Amino acid sequence: MTSSRELDTANPAAAAHLDAEGVLPAAEGLFDPALERDACGVGFIADMKGRRSHKIVEDALQILENLEHRGAVGADPKAGDGAGILVQIPHTFLAQECQLQGFSLPEPGNYAVGHVFMPKDDRLRAYCEKVWQRIIKEQGLNLLGWRSVPVDNRSLSEMVIATEPLHRQVFIGRGSLTGDQDTFERKLYLMRKMVSNAVQAASKGRDIGHYCVSLSTRTLVYKGMFMSYQVKAYYRDLSDPRFTSAMALVHQRFSTNTFPSWKLAHPYRMVAHNGEINTLRGNVNWMA
Repeated sequence: MTSSRELDTANPAAAAHLDAEGVLPAAEGLFDPALERDACGVGFIADMKGRRSHKIVEDALQILENLEHRGAVGADPKAGDGAGILVQIPHTFLAQECQLQGFSLPEPGNYAVGHVFMPKDDRLRAYCEKVWQRIIKEQGLNLLGWRSVPVDNRSLSEMVIATEPLHRQVFIGRGSLTGDQDTFERKLYLMRKMVSNAVQAASKGRDIGHYCVSLSTRTLVYKGMFMSYQVKAYYRDLSDPRFTSAMALVHQRFSTNTFPSWKLAHPYRMVAHNGEINTLRGNVNWMA
């Protein structure tokens, strides 16, 4: 089966339709977006006693690198279909980093961290951040601050760098919200959907490069259009000894004939999937 990277190389006409935001082209030649498939590599590691350490993160990244054979690569050896890691929020690390940004974090469970892909265009990025600020306030929550995620893109190909987003972490406090941590998580889910819908409506459905990778009081996702070894090389946070977790979920994507993009890399916010999710189409077929 031909991989998406191979299709990209073998069919320049189809590749020409793929814009900087990774929007899928129309059906052409052997490619049909209605027939997309995935076959990926997934790994998981955890401390059975719930003890957080940087070694868990290191071991997870090693697992990910060992899954390189499960990922797709084409003529450009530095362009992968996607890879990433999901970890517990590294509170001590982030608390110290946020102090450097001029704001403090409350105790774990009383704040959320969101990883957001942002447009490189300053005007669009400023607009997206204003949408976040407005909806956070409307939902009775508290915007604690923003942090730029340090990255090193030297291991990436020029093609991937051309589609690279800016990486921002948003920190959100409970504000006036009462209830347990699950109540906070539900509020965050609704708020995330509101932000995404507001940005999409303002851009009239056009993909401007805004995407919420994760938003939670418990977990944090780092991902992108990488080969497995590039995750650690790209995200400098992951090499910091203060960055700890008691568990980690990693994923290396093989998009059999699915066009890769930054946002389609796994893990997602709640799942890393080896294969394809076609429940919607299955239900439609049964109802036809």
